[in-house]
Amino acid sequence: MEMTPALVGDALTRLRRAHGQLAGVISMIEDGEECAAVLTQLAAVSRALDRAGFKIVATGMRHCQAARERGDEPPMTEQELEKLFLALA
Repeated sequence: MEMTPALVGDALTRLRRAHGQLAGVISMIEDGEECAAVLTQLAAVSRALDRAGFKIVATGMRHCQAARERGDEPPMTEQELEKLFLALA
């Protein structure tokens, strides 16, 4: 399945936000912030990345289902989507 901004718009927004959060974590470490504060922010980045990944898989599932309903061959099989989903878990 080809990734385009139109297809994964919300996930792309989440990734951009996580990118900013990660830059903040790096700055915190470089500035010598407390470990607990750094880890709290790092956990937030991790959750944001996870959500973006799950959103992309969900979008792929909807895209493939729509193709099936139109009578077209979906770009990915259910097994391929499941493998991607499990890679995130």
